[in-house]
Amino acid sequence: MSDRDKLVAETDRDVKRLEEKRRQPATLIGIVFYGGTLGLLFVVPIVAGAYLGRWLDSLAAGYSVRWTMSLIVLGIAVGAYNAYRFLRDRS
Repeated sequence: MSDRDKLVAETDRDVKRLEEKRRQPATLIGIVFYGGTLGLLFVVPIVAGAYLGRWLDSLAAGYSVRWTMSLIVLGIAVGAYNAYRFLRDRS
């Protein structure tokens, strides 16, 4: 058996294993990790925007929540985009 034949046989074997793995149902731990990752991708930009906005508002004179609200809304948009890209790349 030549090197080329060995390579083709090993590649076929690997492709069959990957196809079998794809057909198997997702495990509970896999679903938990998937959901956790998706949640973090959405929540972290919102929380970061809130903290950054609160810090910027504390630098301004008087009472203001302008930066906090603006950066929370921006965090929601960024989090939604992150979740969309994650779901698009995984499907």
